[in-house]
Amino acid sequence: MTPAAALAEAFSNEPYLDFSKPEVWAEAESALRHVRTQAGREYPLWIAGAEQRTGDLLASNNPSHPAEIVGRHHKATADLAARAVEDAHAYFPEWARTSPQHRAELLARAAGLIRERKLEFDSWLVIEAGKTWPEAEAEVGEAIDFCEYYARQALKFASPEALVQLPGERDDLVYLPLGVGVVIPPWNFPLAILTGMAVAALVAGNTVVIKPSSETPIIAHLLAEVLHEAGFPPRSFAICVGSGSVIGDVLVEHPKTRFVSFTGSRDVGLRINELAARPRHGQIWIKRVVAEMGGKDAIVVDREADLDAAAAGVAQSAFGYQGQKCSACSRAIVDDPVYSQFLEKLEERVAAITVGPSEDRTNFMGPVISAGARKAILGYIETGKTEARLIAGGGVAPGDGYFIRPTVFAGVDSQARIFREEIFGPVLAVTRARDFHHAIELANDTEYGLTGAVYTRNPEKIREARETFFAGNLYINRKCTGAMVGAHPFGGFNMSGTDSKAGGPDYLLQFLQAQSIAQKL
Repeated sequence: MTPAAALAEAFSNEPYLDFSKPEVWAEAESALRHVRTQAGREYPLWIAGAEQRTGDLLASNNPSHPAEIVGRHHKATADLAARAVEDAHAYFPEWARTSPQHRAELLARAAGLIRERKLEFDSWLVIEAGKTWPEAEAEVGEAIDFCEYYARQALKFASPEALVQLPGERDDLVYLPLGVGVVIPPWNFPLAILTGMAVAALVAGNTVVIKPSSETPIIAHLLAEVLHEAGFPPRSFAICVGSGSVIGDVLVEHPKTRFVSFTGSRDVGLRINELAARPRHGQIWIKRVVAEMGGKDAIVVDREADLDAAAAGVAQSAFGYQGQKCSACSRAIVDDPVYSQFLEKLEERVAAITVGPSEDRTNFMGPVISAGARKAILGYIETGKTEARLIAGGGVAPGDGYFIRPTVFAGVDSQARIFREEIFGPVLAVTRARDFHHAIELANDTEYGLTGAVYTRNPEKIREARETFFAGNLYINRKCTGAMVGAHPFGGFNMSGTDSKAGGPDYLLQFLQAQSIAQKL
């Protein structure tokens, strides 16, 4: 099927592979073996339509086996970062003039290429990001979904709804691309979030400079291969690997940077917002910042809930990908009458969680991303031991990787650090609420507002949650992770970011500006 024919069909989410099927698992093992033959190779920068090498190399490691170097990456200098922005700015007018239909077809072609290489992408996510196979598969599926969905959305914005036509006039509204965007994705979704941010900007007619995370830069190079093969022009995007302290500020502050699309921590997001807000010499626009930051997400368990479903949802949300999701459940707030019963069911669920190397499909949890992350998480665990009652986990798990046991604290006070601060690891705080109304109050008692969930069979309480639970993504009787493109537009309130609603019908507006044209007839 041609890209144009594919775009004529309605969007549907990418189906997932089932690794319990012997034939699928055999292909996955084969893909992993092939990927491992490439471990340790060098990756150049991609700037101004050409490869660049500096000789200053960054190593990326397998967090399940830290001694395994999976790639070495040339790091950009501040001068190269500035050059990347300047060249993308110079090329922007040409790319902006291409038709939306053409850009959408290129993106549909990119979706097909990722689909063809799905198990290869899965394998790299397993060994570079420490993802288990199901988590990797879900991420690759999301990347494909972003390509397919945004391609179709671009065509809708190319033909906007007609305006009121005044007598004797032709009145139009057209959407124009912005310019050069700096795309700064996180390490925890190095393919899906990177793809979503980058291709949304590209398909809208912008050029982009991508600064991948230093923890997971291989994935960005793989996406670059796909974009090149799909037909995106060599100068439409750049790949700049390097530390934030060396190139991050240069990219954000450059006067020709038109917008910054960032996903990551609250503190870094606030700094980017502050830097972007100050105009530089020669800058003629107010820079736009699209920021998705942290979360301290809560699941409320009501006395009228299905406790088995609630315990399963909390465990999956708290410990999927080792709790390293901004959407992860880090607080379970439980109605008093069912508190003890819920804890029993949760402990049973957590006790069954297996931890170990992510390439072993029998493990539900793999490693956290780095030694630094492990140290910070273990520090929070030690703090938790002084603030609450430890009922599960509480330390490292066996193995040479960065493994931490799934950890649960009970009786957590709402003023405790482990209740209030984002930990970004497999640590769950369980708090007792007087009643449902009090539980919602506790859930809202945070500076964040990303995801949340409520388990209850009571329709009136569902109505109350819909009206008063303040989170960008609210789920009823299901886990608070796993947002699906097209169905669950994703983004949060307050310190969780600018609520950009990735994967939703208005996301491309972040990368467009509207022009009203009135012509006298």
